[in-house]
Amino acid sequence: MPAPFAFLQPEWPAIHEAAAAVHPDPRTACFYARRALELAVAWAFKHDPALRLPYQDNLSALLHEPTFKTAAGDAVFSKARVINSLGNQAVHSHRPIQPTDALTAVRELFHVCYWLAHTYARGAKPPPGLAFDPNALPKAEPLPKQTLDQLQRLEAGLRERDEKLSLLLADKTAPDDELKRLRAQVAAAKKAAAAQPDTHDYSEAETRDFFIDLLLKEAGWPLDQPRDREYEVAGMPNAQEKGLVDYVLWGDNGRPLAVVEAKRTRKSAQIGRQQAKLYADCLEREFGRRPVIFYSNGYEHWLWDDAAYPPRPVQGFLKKAELELLIQRRTTRKPLADANVNQRIVERYYQERAIRRIDEAFEKDRDRKALLVMATGAGKTRTVIALCEQLMRCNWVKRVLFLADRVALVNQAVNAFKAHLPDASPVNLVTERDKEGRVYVSTYPTVRGMIDETQDGQRRFGVGHFDLVVIDEAHRSGYQKYRAIFGYFDALLVGLTATPKDEIDRDTYGLFDLERGVPTDAYGLEEAVKDGFLVPPTTVSVPLRFPREGITYDDLPGEEKEQWDELEWDDSGTAPARVEAEAVNKWLFNADTVDKALAHLLTRGQTVAGGDRLGRDVAGLLSELPAEDEEAKRFDLLMLKVQLALLRHSPAFDRLSAQVKSIAGLLEEKAALDRVRAGAAAA
Repeated sequence: MPAPFAFLQPEWPAIHEAAAAVHPDPRTACFYARRALELAVAWAFKHDPALRLPYQDNLSALLHEPTFKTAAGDAVFSKARVINSLGNQAVHSHRPIQPTDALTAVRELFHVCYWLAHTYARGAKPPPGLAFDPNALPKAEPLPKQTLDQLQRLEAGLRERDEKLSLLLADKTAPDDELKRLRAQVAAAKKAAAAQPDTHDYSEAETRDFFIDLLLKEAGWPLDQPRDREYEVAGMPNAQEKGLVDYVLWGDNGRPLAVVEAKRTRKSAQIGRQQAKLYADCLEREFGRRPVIFYSNGYEHWLWDDAAYPPRPVQGFLKKAELELLIQRRTTRKPLADANVNQRIVERYYQERAIRRIDEAFEKDRDRKALLVMATGAGKTRTVIALCEQLMRCNWVKRVLFLADRVALVNQAVNAFKAHLPDASPVNLVTERDKEGRVYVSTYPTVRGMIDETQDGQRRFGVGHFDLVVIDEAHRSGYQKYRAIFGYFDALLVGLTATPKDEIDRDTYGLFDLERGVPTDAYGLEEAVKDGFLVPPTTVSVPLRFPREGITYDDLPGEEKEQWDELEWDDSGTAPARVEAEAVNKWLFNADTVDKALAHLLTRGQTVAGGDRLGRDVAGLLSELPAEDEEAKRFDLLMLKVQLALLRHSPAFDRLSAQVKSIAGLLEEKAALDRVRAGAAAA
């Protein structure tokens, strides 16, 4: 009887080795299933240039990268998520791993590996009728049973040996000759596979049932009581006047908190909407309280609290406490229109106006997203802190997640929350991962990694953990790669940006479901200057005296006069009494001068965000040399690029900033730059 993963051996021996290590011990089987998945996904990212490397190269980030999700399709993506979750439980949960879970992990791995071979095999592809046969799995134990601690040590050791995709793909456009050859072969195989329909039976129904169960268990629903599944209700509009609810999620008081209607994977989850509503009607009549409605086809999941909001897509299910709070808010949530804005936090008219407009969007329009445009220095952070205080006071929000793209901004926000909203116990997730509070401040990669953390099979941060997510600097193009975070949490969403509303890109407005150019509220730099809250930008000139005024011998100190006299000025040996500015520029205005000016900009320029980037009030420094001067052109072009990138918040600014820092580092090694070094120390 052929082994289930034999088709991997010719082209993927490492993946075959990991897959073949499946084990009668359930915990070890789940571990090696995830290990094989990691190798398979890493291979795909290395050899398929169409797959874009995400912000991190861990398995979860790779699986959720949009190009991979599109290439794999819903069925394979869901199977990969199942394997990843079970593998995480095997390594991090002390609860026993059930044999049925291990069998599921191996079965789903089989289908993922079939997709890999069907899509990328350069040689013979597995036949479409190839099916998973659990009887072909090894019965003996090829490896000794592994304890939790042993698997954790094994995982750490394998991580150290693994090839770092981030290093390999740092320049994906310049691979070595061997990798170029392999990628060309893989591209041809992929093209050939795309021309043939994939008729393999991926057992999607089995995946759907298990995946829904898995998501429910990750939210803390054990599903260990008979009433949890196929609960019979009366009053349905059919001949028997009865129906069976796929899942009922119960409160501690014996009353239902939610119903879950599961539909086939090949049907839209929306088909289950009306059926779920009818079940909710029946349960409401029976128990006197309306449950929250979920409906899913295993790939798409929808939440419908029809007493408050229309249906919305979610990434999983709410925990018991979160559902209880959701139902409680139907009667305890206070009107925002009647709530005061805390004047101890904000006192300017435009800040209160911004909060009121967000209130109106959330309460009157029943929107769940808002975008606030406010000039740098006008108090965006304090405005959103006052909004958080109001929403907490009115029982709209219990926990807040504030996201920033740099550690310096995280530190600033934490300090601001501690100063203005200390009762919320602000938590810096970058440095305080295990601390609990009501306001959590984090970088994107930190919280993305914590989303996948589980303890005894339950996620710490489930989809309903936060009621409000705030995105700082929401205009940044980098947010696109973190967009999955915003979609994961079922929360109100507020974006903050200082970019003028007409310069924000279309994708940002799309994220907040807004018409382009029409944020929820805006207070720009011109208004702030007119109101006297900000001052207009000023130009700062670099004091390069010699290029501007020339050099006069009599003005030099004694030591420099001696150097002047020792120079060989011309064949006659006569030293001039003065060198005009034009002559100085022709000789001095070169690449080194450009570097010195850039170093001055770096060391003495106004900074913001905790000092880790230049502020908007830094003026460009343009030369006054003739346009045909090549060095002057280089100087002008570099400074124009820096200035435009800075003002437009372009991703190129980070690259240019890195170049400037590199130049400054090199200049520090030059003895001729004592004055620049002294200026840097005094800045």
